[in-house]
Amino acid sequence: MLPSYSIPTCTFRLYPLELIQPQTPKRLLLLHTIIIMASFILYFFLIFMVKADPDPLQDYCIAQTQGSQPFFVNGVPCLNPADASPSHFTTTALSKPANTATNPLGFNVTLTTTRNLPGMNTLGLTMARIDIAGNGLVPPHTHPRASEVTILIKGSLLVGFVDTTNRLFTQQLREGDAFVFPKGLIHFLYNLDSKAPALAISGLTSQNPGAQLASAATFTTKPSIPDDILKKAFQINGQDVSRIRRNLGG
Repeated sequence: MLPSYSIPTCTFRLYPLELIQPQTPKRLLLLHTIIIMASFILYFFLIFMVKADPDPLQDYCIAQTQGSQPFFVNGVPCLNPADASPSHFTTTALSKPANTATNPLGFNVTLTTTRNLPGMNTLGLTMARIDIAGNGLVPPHTHPRASEVTILIKGSLLVGFVDTTNRLFTQQLREGDAFVFPKGLIHFLYNLDSKAPALAISGLTSQNPGAQLASAATFTTKPSIPDDILKKAFQINGQDVSRIRRNLGG
């Protein structure tokens, strides 16, 4: 019995190699058919199975943020469309500078959310205002559910990301320049000016992109990752582990 595999609405079967060797026109046709079917299955998977946020099923789904929710959904429940107004689709959340002194790295990120911009619900996007003090750093981090494009509004930034082969891509941005960070890859933003602040605006391809700082995710977990694992992974000793945890607030 030959093994068969199924993908929704599609089934394909593995044939012994001798059946698909192009020794005759008939076998050559069979080989071409198998290649076409395999290509179709791959196309189907990429187009219909590998997606970011799901597409909305109506013109808009304004987030209903009033009151408690008795159940959890993948997103936020919708307001009655009859109650929609222009105010649901606008926000001033990104208009004011944020306090970069709230953390020792000298940065602050302000996000649009369904609270301050309820009309963005189900649209698969987030905007972010990034304020960075002189010599401030948005440390290496990832967004597990979104790609990001950043445009520098004011100042001078060194930005970069690391791909899965550990290759580093960096670029110095000047005002008006933009840079793309691929989904899920570690990236950073650093203010090259020691005195003047920098301002950037980012767009992310998810309503809930998530953010995970590499250092905090390693050394400030609750409960803590065992010291022996960190010592072996980073080739450091127990005192180093304790010092790093303390410095990061873990």
